[in-house]
Amino acid sequence: MILSQSQARTPLHTPPLVRKSLAAQARKARCWIVGLLFLLAGNPVFAENVTVIHAGTLITPVDGALESSKSRTIVIVGDKVARVEDGFPTLGELGHEDSISATLIDLKDSYVLPGLIDGHVHLTALPVGNRRLGFVVFSDADRAILGAAAARRTLLAGFTTVRDLGARGPDSIYALRDGISRGDVAGPRILASGQTITPTGGHIDRSTGFRHGLFEFFTPSGVCDGAAECAKAVRRQIRDSAEAIKLTSTGGVLSAASAGVGQQFTSAELESIVDTAHSLGRKVAAHAHGLDGINAALDAGADSIEHGTFLDESSILRFRETGAFLVPTLLAGDTISRWAEMEDSPLPAGQKEKALVVGPQMLTATRKAHEAGIRIALGSDS
Repeated sequence: MILSQSQARTPLHTPPLVRKSLAAQARKARCWIVGLLFLLAGNPVFAENVTVIHAGTLITPVDGALESSKSRTIVIVGDKVARVEDGFPTLGELGHEDSISATLIDLKDSYVLPGLIDGHVHLTALPVGNRRLGFVVFSDADRAILGAAAARRTLLAGFTTVRDLGARGPDSIYALRDGISRGDVAGPRILASGQTITPTGGHIDRSTGFRHGLFEFFTPSGVCDGAAECAKAVRRQIRDSAEAIKLTSTGGVLSAASAGVGQQFTSAELESIVDTAHSLGRKVAAHAHGLDGINAALDAGADSIEHGTFLDESSILRFRETGAFLVPTLLAGDTISRWAEMEDSPLPAGQKEKALVVGPQMLTATRKAHEAGIRIALGSDS
C-alpha cells in the first residue's frame, strides 16, 4: 500500500490512558514544584545576575532523607545557589538596593525544592502507535519539535536535568540540547548519548523486519558487530558530541525481533564498548533485562544497568563490587503492562507477550535491589 504524504505524516497519538496519567502528574507537579526549578534550567544567566527566592517551605535532601524548613531565603548567583538564609530579608538587607541588580521571587505560600534528575528519557522518541512507519517517515526536524514539547513538560514536572539514552535521530536531540542551553527553548539540561550501540538485529536495530536493502544507505551509526567495529561506533557517537554512551546488552520489550530478552552482545564486544567509552571520559549505560546480559554488562564495567529486570544474587554481588547504579524504569514497566492488557492494545502480539512478563518483574527486581542496598537512580524511560 502506498500512502499519500498527508496520510504518511498523520500524527501518532499516545493512548488515552497514558495521556490522562501524564496530565494528572503535570497538574500535581505544577501545584507545588515551583520557582527554583525554572531558575536551574532555562535561559542562561550572566555571572553577575542575582535571584532571591522567598520560600515558604524549603524541601532539601539530607543523608538520604527529605527535610523541610519554614521561611527560608535562597540566594542564587549566576546559575548556582550561593547560600540559604533564615527568614525573608529584603533585597536591601542582602546588599541589593533595587531590582536592576537582583530579582526577587515571592514564594512565601509555596513549597520549593531542588530540581529533580531523570536518568533515563527519550525526549525525541515517537509516541506509541505505528512507530515502525514513523521511523521512515518522520525527519529529525519532526523529532526536534516533538522533543521541544516533551522537554517543556519534563521541566514543568520538576526535572531540571535528564539523561537522554538513545535518540532515533541523533541530530534532533543534539539540536534540542543546544537550543535549551542557549535559552532558545524551555527545558531541562540534557546529557545526550546520541544513537544507541546495538548489534545487527539487536534491540535498537531499526532495520529489523524491513525489506532487505531498504536501510542500505542509512544504517544507524550505532549498529556494530565485533570488538573493533563496536569501538568505532562509540567513537562516532562521541565525535558527534555524545556525553554518555548507551548500549543494548540484551533484547527488549518493544523491539521488532521476536527473540526474548537475553544477551545479544558478546562479552568481548561489551568490553570493547565500555573500555573505549571510559578511555574517552564517557560513562556507559547498559540496557539489560535478562540475567546473562545484566551480569555480562557489569563484568564489562558498565556504570549503570537500565531496567535490570531479571537480576539475582549474583548480579547484586557485581553491583556491590563495581558500584554501578540500577535504573529500574518502573513507570515504563507499569505502562507497557497496561498497554498489553488493553483491549485495543497498541502492541503487536510478540511485544504484548514480553510486556506481560517484564512489567511486573521490574518491581520485584527493584525491591530486591533496594533491600540489598544497591544504588538506585530514578529513570522514567519516557
